[in-house]
Amino acid sequence: MSTSSAPAWAVARAPASVGNVAAGFDVLGHSFDGPHDEVRVRRVPGRGVRIAAITGSAVALPVDPERNTAGAALLALLESVHPGFGFEIEIRKGIAFGAGLGGSAASSVAALVAANALLPRPLARAALYPYAVSGEAASSGARHGDNVGPMLLGGLALTTAERALRIPVPPGLYCAVVHPHCVLETRRARAVLAAPYPLHEVVRQHAHLAQLLAGCYRGDPELLRAGLHDVLVEPRRAPLVPGLARVKQALADAGALGGSLSGAGPSVFAWCVDRAGAEHACTAMRAAFAGAGLDSEGWVAPVEGPAAEVVECGS
Repeated sequence: MSTSSAPAWAVARAPASVGNVAAGFDVLGHSFDGPHDEVRVRRVPGRGVRIAAITGSAVALPVDPERNTAGAALLALLESVHPGFGFEIEIRKGIAFGAGLGGSAASSVAALVAANALLPRPLARAALYPYAVSGEAASSGARHGDNVGPMLLGGLALTTAERALRIPVPPGLYCAVVHPHCVLETRRARAVLAAPYPLHEVVRQHAHLAQLLAGCYRGDPELLRAGLHDVLVEPRRAPLVPGLARVKQALADAGALGGSLSGAGPSVFAWCVDRAGAEHACTAMRAAFAGAGLDSEGWVAPVEGPAAEVVECGS
């Protein structure tokens, strides 16, 4: 495809995500059909990236491309593909800042998917992964793919430094996600993890992750229940999330397979065997947060969530 035949602009949408999925810190995540970010990318003469506007955010986000996840992702793309033009972007935030729902990753992924549609030779979706990770690092300070991977591929993904791999999800599996109305910045949430971990705790976490993955491949709810535990990260972040113990008890009492913090928190997720169970867990978790003095909002959607997509383009 020549530059003249490629679209001059495109708008892409990226869904929210549940990072870590309890046992998979920085390596396992899934998308879900709830809030989303949209990014409009326009091809412009010259080189580089310019952020023209950011709307929908309750906090001021950086417009310096190197410090913005969408901008950093496109800068990394331009350094690699050299298309002979630059990008101007407009970001429409639909995912709350500091919610633990992959908001920074969603802007990065939406920008890349839109920009890729403007290239003379668009890249395969999986090839966008390293650029998305570079964008995410501009916000979190760490290169991890548990949010950008599932947003790019859809559903549940296991991610490494080099690639993202889709993991099968048992049919009918649903997720409830509840976002309490408070903010927990990712960098602050990562800071509490700095101290070393005892080896026996690391081994327990590995066992949980192995059972979780085996449960997905076998379609075994009891293995999923055994694997949905975080003995490394959640205990250290729990003091940062008011009412977390009460919420965890509520999702267990509601019959969920298990749950934990979504990403860095403060949002909490629960996996359930069907939609009715997830609706029940969502209501119970919201009530528990209310008991801790926090308003919240919640969503129920299949664990097999959507991938980012171009929703509009033109010349």
